[in-house]
Amino acid sequence: LNAAPGRAPRQQVRFLPASAPGGGGAVGLVAARLPVLADHPLVRGPRFKKLKIGAGHRLDVKASGVFVLGIGHGNKLLTDRYNCHLTRVYTVGGLFGKATDDFSDTGNLVEKTTFDHITREKLERILAVIQGTNQKALLMYSNIDMKTQEAYELAVKGLIRPMGKSPPIITAVRCLQFALPEFQLEIHCLHETQQYLRKMVHEIGLELKSSAVCTQVRRIRDGVFTVDDALPRTQWNLQSIQEAIQSCQLKVETELEKTLG
Repeated sequence: LNAAPGRAPRQQVRFLPASAPGGGGAVGLVAARLPVLADHPLVRGPRFKKLKIGAGHRLDVKASGVFVLGIGHGNKLLTDRYNCHLTRVYTVGGLFGKATDDFSDTGNLVEKTTFDHITREKLERILAVIQGTNQKALLMYSNIDMKTQEAYELAVKGLIRPMGKSPPIITAVRCLQFALPEFQLEIHCLHETQQYLRKMVHEIGLELKSSAVCTQVRRIRDGVFTVDDALPRTQWNLQSIQEAIQSCQLKVETELEKTLG
């Protein structure tokens, strides 16, 4: 940031001596605008000595994808986003036939099971049950009377969300790919952790009279931010970060106004 072009120095009004018109040795004062020397880099030194950076909903070391950061005044927006209880979307990979102690494919092997009896239809029936159960939990933690006009309007806008802290809630889940023993899910959720999603894959395996481990957790959306908004590591530089902040500013303001009103 200190290497970027700095803003122009502040201006101050000074009254400077000047010869009166016509000579004669008389001296008057003339108002002039001059730069404030205190803003000069040689006087001020580096403008940025520390910069506050806040983290949004975190990703653990075994997960990847969209990770939102707040810089400077953006830290307040992180708090506002948290109060919005925005939905996050993940793609989660699974592998039938084995179980580990941490529910991931890199954990210590606990058991191996058969999986030939599993079909996509059976998997999707389990997913439908999970989604239905979580929909009831969402309504319970939203503290909204579902018979009111307010509830109807919030439902139309897709704004029925928990009003405070709640357990992890799955708002939608579907199967993207199925090729035994592998499968991939798309999960829309609130208040989750990546470990919770890995455990969910494990429990799906148990429901299907088998076992399963999680092979991948990738966040593809966090609120209004998608993978298209994210900067890969090769673009972690000042220009790319400035452009990303400017391009997303309107989306963030619109989402906060829509949700927080």
